[in-house]
Amino acid sequence: MRLVHDGAHDDAHRLWHAHDEAVARLVDRFRGLVRHRSFDYMQPLRLQPGVPARLRRVYATPVAYADWGPADAPLVVCAGGVANTAMRFAFLAAELSRDHRVVCMDWLGRGRSGWLADASEYAMPTYVEQLRQMLAHLGDGARRPATLLGSSLGGSVAIEFAARFPKRVARLVLNDVGPSIPRARRQRRAETLARFHVFRTPEELSRRVGAAHKNDGPVSEEIRQFIAWHQTRWSSENAARVYRHDPRALLAYREAARASVDQWQAWQRVCCPVLLLHGMQSDALSARTIARMQRTHPITVAHIPDTGHTPVLSDRNQTRCIREWLHGDGRASPAFSIPHAVPREAWPSLQHAGTG
Repeated sequence: MRLVHDGAHDDAHRLWHAHDEAVARLVDRFRGLVRHRSFDYMQPLRLQPGVPARLRRVYATPVAYADWGPADAPLVVCAGGVANTAMRFAFLAAELSRDHRVVCMDWLGRGRSGWLADASEYAMPTYVEQLRQMLAHLGDGARRPATLLGSSLGGSVAIEFAARFPKRVARLVLNDVGPSIPRARRQRRAETLARFHVFRTPEELSRRVGAAHKNDGPVSEEIRQFIAWHQTRWSSENAARVYRHDPRALLAYREAARASVDQWQAWQRVCCPVLLLHGMQSDALSARTIARMQRTHPITVAHIPDTGHTPVLSDRNQTRCIREWLHGDGRASPAFSIPHAVPREAWPSLQHAGTG
């Protein structure tokens, strides 16, 4: 992997080169396990209500996704948070790809996916439609139901999708997200995301990512570096790295964050087995919300200590828990806790060796 930053000063160039080489060594451990692909998403007219009528037209924009595991294996589709990229799920996908096809997609306006024509189009109906078209592209939407695994925004979309298309969803894994998210929490996150961050040195990037991910749980610096590299790109205009997203998408999220998330009506229509992962220090998923979810629908709840919103799912105890639940009968079980795995001295080959 060759990563060159033209135009940077010599000292900064050397720092970034060393940083990129370190990340490349971790990226290389996934070589041969993942296929990077895309398909053309078509934005329908009905999802352009904020666009003047004379400017509306159906148009295509690419959706990028990482594809893991055998093409004919049971399908798991992973969708991340509002500013996440597909490769945040790499550690989980490497584990599940032993016996599942795992597809992790970049939301429109994030990662390597294309951008939408108007900021007003970055909204829940578009994300549900993106997920619908993703399943149709993969050919599993009608042939057999898929498991949906969603973190934060991805979980909210998964709840809405499962309520609208119950026959297309076999199971739900909700990563620290439920039908209710407080407005105050959303606004705090939105104000941070809506800023345009410029990272002129690896140290700046590491410091910022450390602050942003401080509640994600005990995660090694190596993994944080990996996630941050995929979440950012080199900007020649700024001679620095910037987040890999359409700023309008996060400005749209800031507008949406003026209200709390309320999906209780959709939750009542969810009828598939559900595994709920709960960061015990989360400010987005409360004990009150979990209790109400359980009264409506029998679910399995796994508590993750020393972790907020949302777990990275790189810990091998967490990935093993998800894998075992996918192989189970889907019946709800009593709540339990997932202890953190002992850190490895060194990473083994990820050729289906498990993650950690």
